[in-house]
Formats: sequence, structure tokens, C-alpha cells
Amino acid sequence: MKIRKNILAAAFLSVAAISVPASAQVAGIATSDTAVAITRSKALGAAYQQIGTQYASVAQQLQAKRVEINNLNAQLDINKDKELTQAEIDVAIKANSPLLTQLDAKQKEINTLQDPIVLAQLYAVEQIALKYDAAQQAVITAKKINVILAPDAFVWAPDAVDVTAAITAELDKAVPSVTITPPAGWRPSRQIGALYQQIQQLINAATQQAQAAAAAQARPATAPTAQPESR
Repeated sequence: MKIRKNILAAAFLSVAAISVPASAQVAGIATSDTAVAITRSKALGAAYQQIGTQYASVAQQLQAKRVEINNLNAQLDINKDKELTQAEIDVAIKANSPLLTQLDAKQKEINTLQDPIVLAQLYAVEQIALKYDAAQQAVITAKKINVILAPDAFVWAPDAVDVTAAITAELDKAVPSVTITPPAGWRPSRQIGALYQQIQQLINAATQQAQAAAAAQARPATAPTAQPESR
């Protein structure tokens, strides 16, 4: 699990590098990204690492289940191009293939295994999100901001307009750490669920980049082609 932990840590560092302004001198108008601000927070990074450690054995089971699903998909892949298309799925449905039942069962097993991990992550996100408004207000007051807009509201803006990093700094002061065990019966709100999805997209994208970088470093350098001797 050490390699996985290193990749996850690299992913959080990659997210932390998103849109970091050189300075945050703002004159009335600013922009911030809530999902990025929370993902960058030290508390969330630590919580995800803790969850990864606590559920390390579950993660191994999930990986095994995904391999089993890939093997079943490969049997349904008629042209063997390693891409299961809707047309190929339709063929399996028409033939009433038992593989579809197996796939459904495996996916349900994955969902069951994932549930406690996702719930712990959601609870960590909620604890930080509850402090977001206060953190944002502290930045608004300190920088005398009149308006904060979402990044996609701008056609163009200088880096200094982005106060996401400043909000993260306030979050780090307000929420130095969070717990990962939700109370019995706790369920996230719809808003927290949507925010969690945005955070997961950021982390997944950063994880893919970290994995690609790790693979590139591990790949042996191509030996130079020997040149024929000149006569």
C-alpha cells in the first residue's frame, strides 16, 4: 500500500498546485473555487490518508473485484478491442448471457465494500465545508472584497483575483483536523454529496496525473541507436 499512499499524497499536492496566485491583491472583485479550497486543506488530505490506512484491506478486496469485473467484461468484448460497447452489451442482453448477472452481482459487492469508505470521506468533507462560509468571510473582510464569483464566471482574470488559496489558509486555521467516523445513522445532505463528487473528480484527475508521472519515471530510458562506423 506504500506506493498507493505515495500516489495519493502526490495527487493532493497536484490539486494544491491548481490556480495558486503569486499574490492575492484584490480590488473589490475576486474568484474562488469551493471544491479546490477544501481539497487543498490539510485536514482533508490527512483524513483521506487515515481512511486509506484504516480501510487498506478493503481497498485490496475492491481491487480484486475490479479485476474480476474486467475479466467478465473481456468475455463480453466480441471484437476484443478492450472496449465494451453498448452494442456488445445489447448482444449479451439479447442472448440472456449469465455473465451479465455475474457483473451485476460483482458491482453490488463493490458498492457494499465502498460504502463505509465513501461515508467516512463524506463526513470529513462535511466537517470542513461547515467552516467554509466563515473562512470565506474572513478573507472577504481582510481583503475588502465586494463580490466573489465562480471561476467560470470570468472570461479572463489575473491570478491575483483568485482567493482560493487564502480561503484554504483560513480553513486550515479553523479546521486543523477532522474525524473520520460519522455518528450512527448520519447521512450527508444533497449539497455535501454534490461537493464530494466535485472533490473526487479533482482527486481522481490528480491521481491519474501522479500515476502517469510515476510510470514515466519507472520506464527505462531508450538506449541510443548505434551509428554505423564511417569509412
